Amino acid sequence: MFSKVFRDIAKPQWLLIINALKRSQGLSVAELAKALKMSYMGVKQHCVAMEKKGYLDTWRRPKSVGRPEKAYRLTAKVDPLFPTVGYDMVIRILKVTERQIGSNEPERLLFGYFQDLGEDFAKQVKGKSVIEKASSLAKAREKAGYLSECLYDPKGGLQVVEYHNPMQPLFEQYPTAERMEENMFERLLGVSVERRMEEASGLKCYIFQVTTL
Repeated sequence: MFSKVFRDIAKPQWLLIINALKRSQGLSVAELAKALKMSYMGVKQHCVAMEKKGYLDTWRRPKSVGRPEKAYRLTAKVDPLFPTVGYDMVIRILKVTERQIGSNEPERLLFGYFQDLGEDFAKQVKGKSVIEKASSLAKAREKAGYLSECLYDPKGGLQVVEYHNPMQPLFEQYPTAERMEENMFERLLGVSVERRMEEASGLKCYIFQVTTL
């Protein structure tokens, strides 16, 4: 499935559009053209072609003033492009462990997993300040397929924002694992971190609010 999707969209412009849309809650042609420094008509032609193949769909996005505008967003057909853990096998193993050993054993295994994963990320986290550490952690998570970036502004504070989480299917079965991931961030950054998920138009992003005081 991955190879078929990749062959379909193996055009540099399509990959740029997919990446921009994955990091958003949907964008208009004008917004895409501005973000990607491409012509309006060029972007529109690519979006129309991708919509015909089922990789994009559209909806009318309300505006504060004037008529709603047409915006594009990704469909589930692009999911094979983004990594996920082999969650079906992992969940089956955890369920079998739960039945054969005990109800607390899956959480014990997941706890150990996040401890080990944190040690791997710790080798990549650099810097003395919280901002430096958060920035390097975001870069490490980006390499691991989380579409991660570090953001800071006076109003929102310091955040690590991720537009894809390969473990989300696992979290849906074992919600306590979300707190384990949050705890891992706290150990790596040395400060309190609050994890939350935001969803709009069927698109999800994961925000780690980092305490800087």
